[in-house]
Amino acid sequence: METGNLSLGADFTLVGLFHYGPADTLLFAVIAILFAVAVMGNVTLVHLIRLDRRLHSPMYFLLSQLSIIDMMYISTTVPKMAANFLSGSRTISFLGCEIQTFVFLTLGASEALLLGFMSYDRYIAVCRPLHYPVLMSRKACGCMVTCAWSSSSIIALVHTLYVFQLPFCRSAHINHFFCEIPSLLPLVCEDTSQYEHTVTMSGLIFLLLPFLAILASYARVLVVIFHMGSAKGQTKALSTCSSHLTAAGLFYTTGLSTYTQPHSLHSPARDKVVAVIYSIVTPVLNPFIYSLRNKEVLGALRRQMG
Repeated sequence: METGNLSLGADFTLVGLFHYGPADTLLFAVIAILFAVAVMGNVTLVHLIRLDRRLHSPMYFLLSQLSIIDMMYISTTVPKMAANFLSGSRTISFLGCEIQTFVFLTLGASEALLLGFMSYDRYIAVCRPLHYPVLMSRKACGCMVTCAWSSSSIIALVHTLYVFQLPFCRSAHINHFFCEIPSLLPLVCEDTSQYEHTVTMSGLIFLLLPFLAILASYARVLVVIFHMGSAKGQTKALSTCSSHLTAAGLFYTTGLSTYTQPHSLHSPARDKVVAVIYSIVTPVLNPFIYSLRNKEVLGALRRQMG
């Protein structure tokens, strides 16, 4: 297992975040609480958007899709990590690792694209309000979501199939808490430098370009709002844009640091901390930052609670 080539019937060993000490037990409890909060927050948001007709708009439709992705995203890593911690087993099958990698890549890329589409929605609403019903029609929103899921699934499938046909012969120990391409490449016993360039290009396309689009959209929105001269509107816009940019910035910058850096600059300890931010922290923050601070969503919550 340690030096031979792994096959479909072999198992990987996930080193994980914890080492079964008192501090690790506390950290595990914190992550378990974050997982519960993320699931409850996103389920609540999806439920409200589905039930309340006042939230049946393009912006909230995209928000509901983001919440669905976040629920699946955090569920891809935390339950397996929790099962390993509670059982004392750190293994994951070859096929299980392959599936986890594919699902994680698909959801991560989908979220990156969807956040970009959400900023486009805000740009159209503020800067081109008369064209909003046409540019953000139900059909257009459906195309955005379909584009995000389909393109992400294709690129994730290509990367997953390529990586898992490589010879894993250096070790079976993955120095991470889930299966991720940057943590798998050190186990490959052939030169992967050319493939790392492909990973970097994919990261730039699916992470950097949407992030730049978000920055450009919010910059334009702020310019338009400040020209309106409304102090109340300016304060509200600054609060909304800053909170959205904080959440998006956490997701994109941490993702870029993992998927665009060369293998020689990766540190397993740092990669784990960074992965916690974009795979656990952001799904917890998104429902609160993007929606539950919104007066319309809070109003829908009050109405549903009677």
